[in-house]
Amino acid sequence: MSPEVHFFPDNRKIQVRPGTTILDAGNKARVLIRTRCGGKAACLMCKVIVKDQSGLSPMNRNEQLKLGELQEQGYRLACQAYVIQDIDVTIPEDPLKAAIRAQLAKQREEEL
Repeated sequence: MSPEVHFFPDNRKIQVRPGTTILDAGNKARVLIRTRCGGKAACLMCKVIVKDQSGLSPMNRNEQLKLGELQEQGYRLACQAYVIQDIDVTIPEDPLKAAIRAQLAKQREEEL
C-alpha cells in the first residue's frame, strides 16, 4: 500500500509511491513548500517539521550538516527526506509573513 502524507496546516492528504520526497509529495498535493534551488539542498528554504520521522528515510550527511541543531526540533529538508511510510508534515509559516503578522498584532495592541 502507498504511504500517505498529511500536510499541516493545509490539512491535505496525498498517497505517494515509497521513495517520493516530501517536496514532490507537496507539489502533487498542491501544498506550497518554498524552494529556490529546485530540490538540490542548496537554499535551505524547504525546511519542514516531521515530529515522528519513522516514516522517512534517515538523514544523509549533507542534510545533517545543513540543518545542524534544527534536527532536534524535528526539521527536515523536504527535498532530501524520502517518504517510506505514513507521515504528518507541518509546513512552517513563511518568515516574512510571520514578521508582518507580528507587526500588525503589535500595532493593534498599541491602538487599544
